[in-house]
Amino acid sequence: MTRIAIRPCPAHETEKLLKGGIHPVLARLFAARGLSDPGELSSELAALMQPSGLLHIDQAALFLADSIAAGKRMVIVADYDCDGATACATALRGLRAMGAKVDYIVPNRFEYGYGLTPEIVELTAREKSPDIIITVDNGIASIEGVAEASRRGIDVVVTDHHLPGDALPDARVIVNPNQPACGFPSKHLAGVGVVFYVLLALRAELRRRGVFDAQTQPKLDSLLDLVALGTVADVVRLDTNNRILVAQGLKRMRAGRMHPGVAALFRVAGRSARTASPFDLGFALGPRLNAAGRLEDMSLGIECLITDDETRAWELAQQLNDINLKRREIEAQMQDAALLHLDDFQPADSTTICVFDDSWHQGVIGIVASRLKERFYRPTITFAPAGDGMIKGSGRSIPGFHLRDALDLVSKRAPGVIDKFGGHAMAAGLSLRAEAFEHFCAAFEAVGQAWLTESQLERVVQTDGPLEDGYYTTQFIELLDGQVWGQGFAPPVFCDEFRVLSQRILKERHLKLMLEKNGVRYDAIWFGHTDALGERARVAFRLDANEYNGVTRVQLLVEHAETA
Repeated sequence: MTRIAIRPCPAHETEKLLKGGIHPVLARLFAARGLSDPGELSSELAALMQPSGLLHIDQAALFLADSIAAGKRMVIVADYDCDGATACATALRGLRAMGAKVDYIVPNRFEYGYGLTPEIVELTAREKSPDIIITVDNGIASIEGVAEASRRGIDVVVTDHHLPGDALPDARVIVNPNQPACGFPSKHLAGVGVVFYVLLALRAELRRRGVFDAQTQPKLDSLLDLVALGTVADVVRLDTNNRILVAQGLKRMRAGRMHPGVAALFRVAGRSARTASPFDLGFALGPRLNAAGRLEDMSLGIECLITDDETRAWELAQQLNDINLKRREIEAQMQDAALLHLDDFQPADSTTICVFDDSWHQGVIGIVASRLKERFYRPTITFAPAGDGMIKGSGRSIPGFHLRDALDLVSKRAPGVIDKFGGHAMAAGLSLRAEAFEHFCAAFEAVGQAWLTESQLERVVQTDGPLEDGYYTTQFIELLDGQVWGQGFAPPVFCDEFRVLSQRILKERHLKLMLEKNGVRYDAIWFGHTDALGERARVAFRLDANEYNGVTRVQLLVEHAETA
């Protein structure tokens, strides 16, 4: 079941924003998203939270500054997704600009597992002989890997943003806003955001030592295109601090001041960097980088982001595009198979979904879990074979069901069923023995039954209510596009009642509509939906400027509709 709801909008907060000179519709939208102070809307770098608020960041800066001065060899161990790739590229570029001897390694995820495993430490020691390993976007759960590095005399600096387990690794230093006792107000930094902050602290320390002054220091704002891309693609909450990082990155992209790899990704995705938006980063650039980590080797993505050669960047972007097309094919086949497995699935009888298929590719199960979660609106985990009798699962959740905490509870209630797990509230991963699959499914469903109410299992399309007739314009759409919307700061969705003048099915997949309100007609499209509406409909929609034959017109992108 899906229903349309209108977000509560506190009148007092709206009034404060209006007095601060905010556009009346924007004031209403911001207040409904929990903003009340016009100061929180600043997208200037000066408004960023100070690095000093991050626990152990000064210690990390001192250690890295000493290590650079001593000529120590550093190796970055990155995660396999877009956040990991951008964090790795940011760390490489930033550390090299500050004089570090630094290299990176991204081992094959299917052979070496997730995080800094003992096997990855052994490989890194053999191939790179580092004095120091720096983890980016991973490491907070790597207790055994850090111990193995220590045994080999290698110091480890952990930079991560994932939630820690009951114990922390015995690393030289850990920087993670989510570690115990860290009072940093933004708990939602992506891995690339954490690395950017470490670089800011390191630069400040090198300034104090007289290595640079304000004129000669490396310009770290040049890394903000990478920071924005990783932050949006990792679907972290766009709180005030993250919105500044993303807004600054987008500003650089729109001005053409981005790295060759980012420019090449825009080009290969058929998107214009001049009008770069969070949507482009999350749905066009991010997936092309992620595809490399899912199917092949994420070093392709990292090489694309660290090269300064435009020709090389373009060649790599084309390779990433090809891998992404292959990923889409595999995903479509897996989705079809998943729906066959769920042929007799009754949502009324289940609060969760678990599916395993021994033909699936473990690099794509996360996307399939996401699609199934959207379709059935249930916390979903999809599993694929991982070799040696093990299976690997990737899960996606719905609001109100903390996935990592649910896996933690399963591991406590059914000891030995889960081999390893980790993640966030909305996404998590795990591995278990194939024969434990049914046992796990039952234990996971038991947690769902205990935690989820009937109302939580009903999809609610949150909207911002009706939009005044005068704002159905391309100028107003430009105003909306000038803001940073995303996870935790949802893009505006309006809703109203319309007369349905005509409807037809496009490409057997989409519903094309002509709607009318107060004598004005609007083109509308409902992607992925083919069921007809009645003569009058209540429609939840986003505004879109649709360009066709050189003419730009307002179009409504339907999120949900019901016959009125």
